[in-house]
Amino acid sequence: MGGCFSDVRGGKQAVGVGLTGTTMSPIPISNATVNDAVDHFFLARGFQQLFTPLEVVPLPLSLSASRLRDRDILSKSDPMVVVYSKKRDGTLEELGRTEVIMNSLDPTWIKKITVAYHFEIVQPLIFHVYDVDTKYYNLPVEMLKLNDAEFLGEGSCVLSEIVTKQGQSLTLDLHNRNGNRGLKNLGKLTVHAEETVASRNAIEVKFRCSRLENKDLFSKSDPFLRISRIVENGGSVPICKTEVVDNNLNPIWRPLCLTMQQFVSEDNPLIIECFDFNSSGNHVLIGNLQKSVADLEKLHEQKTSANFILPSSAHHGHGKVLKGQLFVDHFSEKQLYSFIDYVSSGFELNFMVAVDFTASNGHPRDPDSLHYIDPSGRFNAYQQAIMEVGEVIQFYDSDRHFPAWGFGGVTNGAVSHCFNLNGSASGIEVEGVQGIMAAYASALNHVGLAGPTLFGPVINNAAEIAGQSLSCNSRKYFVLLIITDGVLIDLQETKDALVRASDLPLSILIVRVGGADFKQMANSTGRVATRDIVQFVPMREVLAGGQTSVAQALLEELPGQFLTYMRNRDITPDAGNIAQTSASYASIY
Repeated sequence: MGGCFSDVRGGKQAVGVGLTGTTMSPIPISNATVNDAVDHFFLARGFQQLFTPLEVVPLPLSLSASRLRDRDILSKSDPMVVVYSKKRDGTLEELGRTEVIMNSLDPTWIKKITVAYHFEIVQPLIFHVYDVDTKYYNLPVEMLKLNDAEFLGEGSCVLSEIVTKQGQSLTLDLHNRNGNRGLKNLGKLTVHAEETVASRNAIEVKFRCSRLENKDLFSKSDPFLRISRIVENGGSVPICKTEVVDNNLNPIWRPLCLTMQQFVSEDNPLIIECFDFNSSGNHVLIGNLQKSVADLEKLHEQKTSANFILPSSAHHGHGKVLKGQLFVDHFSEKQLYSFIDYVSSGFELNFMVAVDFTASNGHPRDPDSLHYIDPSGRFNAYQQAIMEVGEVIQFYDSDRHFPAWGFGGVTNGAVSHCFNLNGSASGIEVEGVQGIMAAYASALNHVGLAGPTLFGPVINNAAEIAGQSLSCNSRKYFVLLIITDGVLIDLQETKDALVRASDLPLSILIVRVGGADFKQMANSTGRVATRDIVQFVPMREVLAGGQTSVAQALLEELPGQFLTYMRNRDITPDAGNIAQTSASYASIY
């Protein structure tokens, strides 16, 4: 959904290379790792695409309880837990059941219930605890009719509340069904989430080449490397590519970071191919070679090189050995931590909001205005965006005090392009998402709509707050939501502000609530920053599609942007709070 446009420069970016601790050259602000031109080139030749969207993370939930009510006469209760997810319409979907533990009021269940963690949505969970009658012991728990079991209590939470707790454990008070707390002391239920990862191990490697064969007539080749993993059937799967180095037969590429999930093992053979980039998509093979990760480490340690080979049927598959050589200038092992590793270790997402008060929105009392407050309680587009995004991010912010601004409105007799939404001369923060909603509704009564639409002042204010957090070694990452209707006027100032902000712990979410054409803005800000920090979503188009919410469209890239910042600066979570597991799943976040 980002403002990414297919062009030659975009086709020259690195893909699938992980995130290194090295300062990166300019990359696209939106969808930095998506490379349609290169993907099409490989897909047309029978290879899978290099870029795949972030997958959901399965979180096994471990459950234990204490001081449950005793419903049995001659013995203690025999408890079981049923876990549900609560959908947007209020209905419950069963996710799984624990085993039954006999005669225990303080059970610890062994069976884990796995929940798919999605950062970009609110995921309410409901836990029902039952006492199962002894006559049903021989039945599998999935076949038990819950009407035949005795209800012991209910607990509820949001999945984000669990993963942001230190140690990823949350203790809930059990109560009667549907939140009825008429009966107290029904006991407690503790929920522990544990992200399962196969390995956090990764390697960082820096390649260079010398004496490559020139494939161009009027200039030098524009080389890039593609690395593929050989699979069991003898085929290969592309795992990453470097950026393109223009007009150079002795290229040096930026460091790559490859995870163990990509290369599988140090001895697994990798194919390294060198291509000459062509904007038509018909990239020309310069040469290839086959090395494992262990081989690459030896090349680095021994300061030796490997010659490329040009495949040739005339050489019966052995190919021609070329003068072009591959060198490994840097090789190191490192740990790649997940988004959950960070937030469960005390890192926070701090939410900020900026609302467009330009005249193009229409007068707030006009029912056709984008700022119209419906007496029936139905949200306008601004309210919907604030609620959907705020409800997700609030769980990652401990104090829930959010800076909120307006821009393009008249306050104190003059047009302001960044004013405090709550009307205060000094305090920029409001309390909670409802505080933002109240400040917004109040501002509509005393702020005049004006213009033009300028983003620069708001972005600079957010960047200043993010910059100040660095001086106190804060574990904070800031998220600015800009909700707007009009066409952006200050293109150059916005571009400059985004360049500066890309070096800070800050991401910017832009929602277009009106029908204005934003192509000029997207083209203008497409490739100016040192990392991807912007996600742009046209609200009407998203809602018309009906497949995803505005929050999902806006927030799906945020964990990746967060990790890019942390990994580029070698900022690590507290390792003592990270659960070490040997499960088989490789975390994507």
